[in-house]
Amino acid sequence: MSETHAFELTHDIDLAATPEQVWAAIATGPGIDSWFMGRNEIEPHVGGETRMAMPGFDATGTVTAYEPGHRFGYRSPEAEDGSFMAFEYLIEGRDGGSTSLRLVHSGVLAGNWEDEYDALRKGNPLYLRTLQQYLEHFAGRTAVPVAAFGPQQADQDIVWAAVTEACGLSKDAKEGDAVRLTFGGREISGVVDTALEPSFLGVRTDDALLRFVGRHGFILTGHHVFAGIDRETAEQEWTAWLAEVFN
Repeated sequence: MSETHAFELTHDIDLAATPEQVWAAIATGPGIDSWFMGRNEIEPHVGGETRMAMPGFDATGTVTAYEPGHRFGYRSPEAEDGSFMAFEYLIEGRDGGSTSLRLVHSGVLAGNWEDEYDALRKGNPLYLRTLQQYLEHFAGRTAVPVAAFGPQQADQDIVWAAVTEACGLSKDAKEGDAVRLTFGGREISGVVDTALEPSFLGVRTDDALLRFVGRHGFILTGHHVFAGIDRETAEQEWTAWLAEVFN
């Protein structure tokens, strides 16, 4: 049996939104679609099933806590190697209509757990940053999630250099930098809202939160588009865009 490692990560973030808005974002399928990964469904009760689907990947879980406006949790099934993941969100309203949110991400990792743990430790705050951007700029709207995968590269530095160049940015891109990229024969303009070299670039436009995620030469999009688009068509178009960028 492979080596296992129990872990627990705690992340806190203040959100310019009401507890009700935060609950809708973290505990409903359309809400989660608007800032996290994949397409999501939540059965709204303890013991209910959670489902997340991405191209080539599906995951299910069980709701472990369901207290609207206060506490939401779910857990994945335990794998044969003993690994699993559990998420718990704790919501606390603040003065002025804002909200404090705590994410406790725990579970057991197996195999090369150090690398996976490092990815979770860095990745969780980035997704919470996207949640913050969603609630600040697109509250009350729901997004179409767009996941597309690019060709494997030799290392992450190559990925970062190509993505930043395609977005009209320098390699030392930072929050607030203006973005201009050509997609589908039209120019898209926006602003960098998150940058973690060389693994994560977040771009906010008037109708989307564009997310370019990479690790070990791997690259995919985790976009959230707040417009009437066909998801499958958009995923094909972004797959073609990534192929062209890394041609």
